[in-house]
Amino acid sequence: MIAYPPLEGKGSPMLTQNRQFQWYHVGSYIYPVVPAQAATLLKQEGCEVVWVDAISEQLDRAAFDAMFKREKPDLIAIETKTPVVRQHWQIVKELKEMVPECRAVLMGDHVTAMPEETLNESQTDFVITGGNYDFMLLDLVHHLTDGAPLPPGFYYRKNGTIENTGAFKLDRNLNDLPFIDRKLTKAHLYGEKWKKYTPFYYTMAGRDCFWGKCAFCSWTTIYPKFRSRTPENLLDEIGKLIEEDGAREIFDDSGTFPCGKWLETFCNGMIDRGYNKKILISSNMRYGVLTEKHTKLMKKAGWRKVKMGLESANQATLDRLNKGITVQDIVDGSKWISKAGIDIHLTVMVGFPWETREMAETTLGLARMLMNKGWAEMLQSTVLVPYPGTPLYYQGLENNWFRFDPTHYERYDMTEPAFNLPDMTPADVVEICQQIYKSFLSPRFVLRTLGRIRSWNDVRYVLKGSKAVVGHILDFKKDRAGDDCGCSN
Repeated sequence: MIAYPPLEGKGSPMLTQNRQFQWYHVGSYIYPVVPAQAATLLKQEGCEVVWVDAISEQLDRAAFDAMFKREKPDLIAIETKTPVVRQHWQIVKELKEMVPECRAVLMGDHVTAMPEETLNESQTDFVITGGNYDFMLLDLVHHLTDGAPLPPGFYYRKNGTIENTGAFKLDRNLNDLPFIDRKLTKAHLYGEKWKKYTPFYYTMAGRDCFWGKCAFCSWTTIYPKFRSRTPENLLDEIGKLIEEDGAREIFDDSGTFPCGKWLETFCNGMIDRGYNKKILISSNMRYGVLTEKHTKLMKKAGWRKVKMGLESANQATLDRLNKGITVQDIVDGSKWISKAGIDIHLTVMVGFPWETREMAETTLGLARMLMNKGWAEMLQSTVLVPYPGTPLYYQGLENNWFRFDPTHYERYDMTEPAFNLPDMTPADVVEICQQIYKSFLSPRFVLRTLGRIRSWNDVRYVLKGSKAVVGHILDFKKDRAGDDCGCSN
């Protein structure tokens, strides 16, 4: 069984294969591509696979427990993340009380950073480190059924002590994976709040980002080495999604979509096969790597939107984060991409330990300028979270930046800053996040958005977006971030 059990919190948990955890007022379910590939691979190899995502299916704990008792799985695999890892430890305990013979596996960036902690603090049987959940779950099944040796990357108990098979390796060929069984993994339940068309599906060209140096990114913990499928392999999958599943829109959830020659080959393949006439594509991207030529080719190939990490409008902050870009790259790239007719979804961060209110307001100003000029169509604001395993986490420990005990993992949920700031309180940080979202309410942005409406589908898209904006403003209510630091340092 590959499962996402129900969780208790402040809204809908953005957990499934998400780089940034957050509790949302308006639920949005990101498709967990790698666990879905694991389920498909296991089924292909003859395993009986049960997929249950209680979050997207909106199952309560009683319904989930009833299903678990009915299925009595030999193995349950759960993807976890820092803010909910303690809940998962407790859930594992309770599930093993119901079905004692079931072995439990946890996987994800938190347990990769701290694998022994989970084995010490819970009844979890195996921890998978690194990001090859798909290949390694099959390896574990072969180990349990046939006695095959475990590859590097596993932690487990043996004779009362914690053992491991060495550091994980990212040496598997992604082109060897079968195309995902979308029915088995209930892909229809997932999608972005900004989607225009259904059926809407997710793909993943690479794992995870070819830059891979950002100090805040938790996925560099599990994917320190970038790998990608071939352009032809992804094109074949898209063709299958169009022909067999009726796909009309796709989001590729690679941390950064492959660029350069890879991108050109892929775009030309979309055009040559005629897929650009049948489907819209969106993806994660980064500033400083796309030329005007690339953006024009992407638009012709069917690109609708790119998610771009602005993060900060302060060059010193970008440098400390190892973003590898300049503020001018952000402005120029936004102009080029928008001019080509591709929408930009900006991501902005607040709460760096060196960040003053003036610096945060500079970032707010740049985001608003890009939105008002039409050089960005959407943005999201997040409170910086220094997840275990990231450079910022270790810098926080070394410099005594944390404003609460770093092991209070439930507080890494983006409702408050983790670090003390020079001249901002926790409520100030939340207020800045709210102000960033209120950029959607500026008269210039509203008028430009209304001017783009051409169909009833556009009307529905605007109404969905308005609902999401209100939800995000509620996500950052001031009363969710008290000023009591609760420091233990």
